[in-house]
Amino acid sequence: MLSKKMQKQLNEQIKIEAESSQVYLAMASWAEIQPGIDNVTAFFYQHSEEERQHMLKLIHFVNERGGFATVPALPQPQLTFPSIKHAFAALLKHEEFVSESINKCIEVSLEEKDYATNNFLQWYVAEQIEEEALARTMNDKLELIGDDKSGMYLFDKDILTISIDIEQ
Repeated sequence: MLSKKMQKQLNEQIKIEAESSQVYLAMASWAEIQPGIDNVTAFFYQHSEEERQHMLKLIHFVNERGGFATVPALPQPQLTFPSIKHAFAALLKHEEFVSESINKCIEVSLEEKDYATNNFLQWYVAEQIEEEALARTMNDKLELIGDDKSGMYLFDKDILTISIDIEQ
């Protein structure tokens, strides 16, 4: 059985995962109207769906542990970006925020001596390590590319492969 404090923290994490899905969906929609970055667009759409799955996993866990998972109202995400580089910088900043939030969930699980929830949350800890590494790699590559259009072409060509390699 989840404590009320743990349930509240997990419901906050559900909201953050839902917001993450929306953030990446907005990035995907924006990227889709930019010329020549079809794979970047696909990357953002895939990440939006992945974040939605993270949210659903939390919802199921909360409900299975005797709590009540709530479906949150979501704020409007940023809809446009000055460049791909800015979008990926926002992605990294957002992933760092998500990691901090997961850490808060861990703190509460330890305070509450809820070892089952702590064990469950370890998957999210590992996932965030991968997500931050991926975001940093993408930002590093974009920094190397600068304003080189041929570099951006190669970045778009390789992005789905890069994300698969890092996540394995």
